[in-house]
Amino acid sequence: MRGLALLGSTGSVGVSALDVAAAFPESFRVVALAAGRNVGLLAEQIRRFRPELVSLQRAEDRQELRQRLAGDCPERLQILCGAEGAEAVAAHEGAEVVLSAMVGAVGLRPTLAAIRRGATVAVANKEPLVLAGRLCVAEARRCGATLLPVDSEHCAIYQSLRGHRTEDVHRLLLTGSGGPFRTTADLDGVTLEQALKHPTWSMGPKITVDSATLMNKGLEVIEAHWLFGVPAARIQILIHPESIVHSMVEYVDGSIVAQMGPPDMRLPIAYALAAPERLPLGLRLALPRLDLARIARLTFEEPSFERFPCLGLAYRALELGGSAPAVLNAANEVAVEAFLQQRVRYREIPELIESTLARHTPVAEPDLEALLEADRWAREATRATLGL
Repeated sequence: MRGLALLGSTGSVGVSALDVAAAFPESFRVVALAAGRNVGLLAEQIRRFRPELVSLQRAEDRQELRQRLAGDCPERLQILCGAEGAEAVAAHEGAEVVLSAMVGAVGLRPTLAAIRRGATVAVANKEPLVLAGRLCVAEARRCGATLLPVDSEHCAIYQSLRGHRTEDVHRLLLTGSGGPFRTTADLDGVTLEQALKHPTWSMGPKITVDSATLMNKGLEVIEAHWLFGVPAARIQILIHPESIVHSMVEYVDGSIVAQMGPPDMRLPIAYALAAPERLPLGLRLALPRLDLARIARLTFEEPSFERFPCLGLAYRALELGGSAPAVLNAANEVAVEAFLQQRVRYREIPELIESTLARHTPVAEPDLEALLEADRWAREATRATLGL
């Protein structure tokens, strides 16, 4: 049985991970949870899984949590708050596997805490590897930690690489649905409601907007570079509306190995949590199996960098290297937040990011503090452009 700690337990990935844990109680024991501000859901998770340690984003929510747990609070439960609490969850000695699923740059320090403990870290949030890929990979190597991707695309590549030599890889093919605006003629009038209607996946608002701009694919290119050691020039994005082929690896002999599956995040989550084992999800979670005859056809197309300028910005940041990806990510977070608050138009998201990236002088080999400073600077610079 594996001890499991979740960073971001009340988000969509965290909830799905707990569904997997509940379905396989003989395989997983939940020992620690870090949540945001959804106190009610965290209370339900505590009652169900009886962890030893939990963390809340805000100290002022601690009393509400205790009230919600009145009469049904685990005897040894420790409740912490803020960044230190999240790091304590990641560093819990009983957690053999730490799922990193906190949205935004706030997940970087807790993820590093898990890596430095030598844990198996299932990485679901893009930010740690986008902000600090070089640092995370180096620390994992130094501390004996294992990094396992949870994103469906990177999990697919990880599976497609197993049993093959890395020197035989020609390129990685990252697939994506294309989001809600793949064929939209006029993007000038895009509304928030339209941007939040993803054709395939059910995700939080920030990630859904990233999927609409295809910034999510750009960030995935940066992730793939660090996870698999492949240069950006050999990482290609393909639009695949059916969302059945989750990504592919092309080898030097021309062979392509692909991983297919239903578009359900519980599949890559379960693979990362249980690897190298495979769990019978269909039996306990009623996960549907693919009916390829019914699907009948799978289509692929190249993305338009003109329609989706965020893609080009991500490749540019990776080429600049150093602290540039951290600046890209921070500027994107601020721009998307402004769009969600309806302060800017959809078309202005990449314009804000490009403006901030152009004003940054990258630090070649930044340490953690330099990366966090680049993140802070980029947020302030982007907000200043917005007049905030």
